[in-house]
Amino acid sequence: MTVPASEVAPRKVAFLGLGVMGGPMARHLLQAGHHVTVFNRTEEKARRWRDAYGGVVAASPRQAAEGADIVLACVGDDKDVESVALGESGAFCGMGKGAIFVDHTTASAAGARRLYEQAAGRGLHAIDAPVSGGQAGAENGALTVMCGGDEEPFEAFAPVAKAYSRAITLLGPAGSGQLAKMVNQICIAGLVQGLSEGIAFGERAGLDMTKVLGVIGKGAAQSWQMDQRGATMIEDHFDFGFAVDWMRKDLRLAIDESRQNGAMLPVAALVDQFYAEVQARGGGRWDTSSLIRLLR
Repeated sequence: MTVPASEVAPRKVAFLGLGVMGGPMARHLLQAGHHVTVFNRTEEKARRWRDAYGGVVAASPRQAAEGADIVLACVGDDKDVESVALGESGAFCGMGKGAIFVDHTTASAAGARRLYEQAAGRGLHAIDAPVSGGQAGAENGALTVMCGGDEEPFEAFAPVAKAYSRAITLLGPAGSGQLAKMVNQICIAGLVQGLSEGIAFGERAGLDMTKVLGVIGKGAAQSWQMDQRGATMIEDHFDFGFAVDWMRKDLRLAIDESRQNGAMLPVAALVDQFYAEVQARGGGRWDTSSLIRLLR
């Protein structure tokens, strides 16, 4: 039986990175009754978060991690993860033996494995735990969390993650969470391109696409992308959501990994180039559904 987030025993946690994902996630932890210390590279943002919700602001990742049972990070890429975890001011230097470092950043599988080894050498645990659900999922506490690492620390961390997630799964050893997130992004890229082509085709054919999506969304073509992005694509509205810049970063991770494991990603590689065209048009911060603008 799943334990509700409100019934999980309070833990001392640190959260590193208060961006559009990390800020809401840390808020959910605090509201679930956990003792939360936060760190953000821009300290003013951390102070604003504290003033809005409570908790404690730390001056460094190391300070935030001192005494924490679980340290969570949600930053930009491999380099950012290493900057908050390693070095004299990094979280690893502040964590006690047996503490758990959970990385919610979407980064490389190789980086996750390196971090796992670094943690093990210090008597710590590391879990790579990228998330899916976007900013809305973070705000609503409904993220999907894909994890790689060891079972014992995962079982200790999973109840805490219920504060901001609707599903959390251990998929294998270190790096497995990042690999699963790559699968997620590969699937999304193809879906968004297909949806873009379908809507653009229907518009050219003179169809009322709101009505069309209303009916085909009740059949085999239904998807999260259609339900959540179909209407805004028809309206040509893209100043929200998951940015093209972020998607290109994620697709590059997947394409780089495919070169190592021999997988073929012809559609993902093509859509990545389409996103490069969107960036060239100034759409780096547009939602990923902006692919349709290339077809209009």
